Amino acid sequence: MEKPSKFAVWKELIALWLGTLLTIRLIVFLHSSLGIHEIFLGLVPLLFVYAPVWLCNWRGADSWSYQLSIPAFRDGKSWGNAVKLCLLVNLCLWIWYIPVYHVWVGWIANKAFIGTLPKDLWMTVAYHFFYVAIPEEFFYRGYMQTRFNEIYPKKYSLFGVKIGMGLVWTSLLFAFGHSIVLLQWWHFAIFFPSLIFGWMREKSGGVLAGSMFHACCNIGITILDTMYGIRSPI
Repeated sequence: MEKPSKFAVWKELIALWLGTLLTIRLIVFLHSSLGIHEIFLGLVPLLFVYAPVWLCNWRGADSWSYQLSIPAFRDGKSWGNAVKLCLLVNLCLWIWYIPVYHVWVGWIANKAFIGTLPKDLWMTVAYHFFYVAIPEEFFYRGYMQTRFNEIYPKKYSLFGVKIGMGLVWTSLLFAFGHSIVLLQWWHFAIFFPSLIFGWMREKSGGVLAGSMFHACCNIGITILDTMYGIRSPI
């Protein structure tokens, strides 16, 4: 198979990125400003999942080769390996992040620990896993990072895992893609956990472990912000 040109792949991925995120921004605007029913927000994860599939069909490519799926629930080995990797990375993150968070928020920002958990915690877990993490990992690490790997060889090794510039470019688009939907000054910081999501995609060969960790990051921050009174528990 002929190797695609960098220009052609970049043009394709930027069109996919902008087209999907501008559509999502329109959906969010219609909901928040014009009051359309929140059921239409269900189009957001569908766009993240199916826009790459549509693009694969248009290109005549096999979408399965881009990891646009998760293992069947009966595939206990795949789920077990993903859970183990997710637990290991979580341990490496939270063992230092929680003390740093406490110092920053509790001492510097002068926020008191109140210990309140988010209301409907299980709904929060389901939301971040199924509505946010899995669709975004399909889109960014499943399709975009895999596509970038076709033009950027994995020349580097990190903790025994071969990675390339595709991971970096995907993480940049992931971070600033959030600002297209809703501008926040801190979105640049999303680049750093995104590097971990991308590394997990290369380590595991799929998107399940990264999706689990992605959801854990979102849920963990939500819980911490609620426990310190930064976020309303409702």
